[in-house]
Amino acid sequence: MSSSTFSYDIKTKDSQPMFEFGSTYSPRVSYHYNPKVSNYHYGVKHPMKPFRFMLTDHLVSSYGLHNIMDLYETREATKEELLQFHSEDYVEFLSKVSPDNISKMPRGTFDKYNIGDDCPIFQNIYEYCKLYAGASLDASRKLINDQSDIAINWSGGLHHAKKSNPSGFCYVNDIVLATLNLLRYHPRVLYIDIDLHHGDGVQEAFYTTDRVFTVSFHKYNGEFFPGTGNYDEIGCAEGKHFAMNVPLNDGIDDDSYINLFKSVMEPIITSFKPTAIIQQCGADSLGHDRLGCFNLNIKAHGECVKFIRSFGIPMVVVGGGGYTPRNVSRLYAYETGILNNVLLQSELPEDMPFRNQFGPDYSLYPVLDDLYENMNSKKYLEDLRIRCLEHIRYLQGAPSVRMDAELIPTQDITGLTVEEEEMIKELNQDDEQQRLMQIEKENAKLGEFM
Repeated sequence: MSSSTFSYDIKTKDSQPMFEFGSTYSPRVSYHYNPKVSNYHYGVKHPMKPFRFMLTDHLVSSYGLHNIMDLYETREATKEELLQFHSEDYVEFLSKVSPDNISKMPRGTFDKYNIGDDCPIFQNIYEYCKLYAGASLDASRKLINDQSDIAINWSGGLHHAKKSNPSGFCYVNDIVLATLNLLRYHPRVLYIDIDLHHGDGVQEAFYTTDRVFTVSFHKYNGEFFPGTGNYDEIGCAEGKHFAMNVPLNDGIDDDSYINLFKSVMEPIITSFKPTAIIQQCGADSLGHDRLGCFNLNIKAHGECVKFIRSFGIPMVVVGGGGYTPRNVSRLYAYETGILNNVLLQSELPEDMPFRNQFGPDYSLYPVLDDLYENMNSKKYLEDLRIRCLEHIRYLQGAPSVRMDAELIPTQDITGLTVEEEEMIKELNQDDEQQRLMQIEKENAKLGEFM
């Protein structure tokens, strides 16, 4: 459902945006949200706080960004959509379990489904999963239907969830579901993860295919959760060399991170030639995060998003980790501005709700870079950069992908009504034909070099 304002009762200062426009390039940006997702609660002592999305939405609206985006209050994902990746017994478990009946479950259920301190069972957990997954699926549909150039779902990005169990606060892997949807129309999808933690669930899901290139920048020492993500994890079978990991040490600073990110991502995009990108923007890589150990400021994190946006490739942008809620919402408001090509003013709007959460500085750009010693030496980072560039050389250009009827999945996971499908078909028939013709031309050109 598209609307011009958020569901919250928010007043903006004379309805004027508090930002400045950048260059003349103005992508079509859609913002996918559901206010209900902020109502769920992992537990009092649990670091994951869904109310951070409520703060984010208030910031986005108070800055006036809702005036320049298409807003969609999204529906829940269906069970059938979740089953496109997750096992039936696991989805069935999520749909039935609750704090009231967990003690009555068969012995071994806790171990089978990895239930514990990190992944607790809380009230209405299934509805929560369907809400954030539904928003990422909706974002992917807007790209497929050429209704958006960039589609944002900050409640998504739960990259640890596995096919048959939760992991690391993540229950349903909305990124995998959105990627599978994009692959129905896009030959190649690039997944970029700048969360503090390794994007293991997404990497695992696409470890054997060359149609998805996964790259993750994260802390790694063999013990830090989830314990995976060393540089020697490169994919296998058809997917060999289509997974890249960039393991980092504590305390990396703005300049080091940005320089490494740009020097690695540009050749990946040039070589792999993705037709769609999913970027996971976990905020726990910021300095001063409750569970973090990096020294990144908000503008440095956002520079990585800005750099990927500059390539002009259709993007789905999702959230992820982040356990200091006020900084999570600051970051996602800032990056919403970046994706709309606007720079937000430093001083937070005076009349925004919950402004007291952001004291004592009341700034969008607090200083977050003074907590940890940088354990990433120049030599280590240069060796890591060279290793990544050597990895990219194995790609030998973008893989050729057949996009004919035999290879395109026949089952529709959009979950749209018949009327919605017919309307979209009528509105986009010409655009779809042009897109398919362009894909055929691109595949023909690629075939000449294979």
